[in-house]
Amino acid sequence: MIASVLKLGPKDIKTLRVTDDYSMHRVVYSLFEDRRSETEKNASVPSGFLYADKGGDSNGRLILLLSDREPLKPEYGILESKSVGEKFLTFDHYRFEVLINPTRRDSKSRKIVALRDRDEITRWFIDKAPASWGFTVQPETLQLKTRQVKQFVKQTHSVTHGGAELSGELEVLDRALFIKSFKQGIGRGRAFGFGLLQIAPITLSINN
Repeated sequence: MIASVLKLGPKDIKTLRVTDDYSMHRVVYSLFEDRRSETEKNASVPSGFLYADKGGDSNGRLILLLSDREPLKPEYGILESKSVGEKFLTFDHYRFEVLINPTRRDSKSRKIVALRDRDEITRWFIDKAPASWGFTVQPETLQLKTRQVKQFVKQTHSVTHGGAELSGELEVLDRALFIKSFKQGIGRGRAFGFGLLQIAPITLSINN
């Protein structure tokens, strides 16, 4: 896997016409050749890359990327990449941060419903993590920093994704599933900047 950072200055943002979440999606997707067929896209086959827009200020904007191949050289902005070492995913404990799109399927209508209540979101994340993503979350460390909404117009219709930025500490429960979650992302909306697990290993010291 390749971890990258794309830095866009004010002039880059203006030239690329980055005005909403869909335009950021367009910029990121321009860095990779899409290897999937239309059938694979419709079947939600992963694209092989994820990103997280970390925002910015008057000096520019920062986007984190994780991909299974080298990104193309951007026409605008500065891109820095490095390989993710094999050892990086062998630890048992990590600090994490993720922008997640919390949803559930309504039992009656079978429609996907966005979760909005803070307690409901954190409970959903803790309950879903072991079986779906291969890790457990330390509840006392879990923080919900901000609740974001991504809105944009795609072709002729409006798209809205509810988001929650969660951080805390996790313990790996199922190594293979955890690695899959890291490589492919978690939750819905991954094509639009959700689901990238930003992790840092925690080395626990044992006092004798």
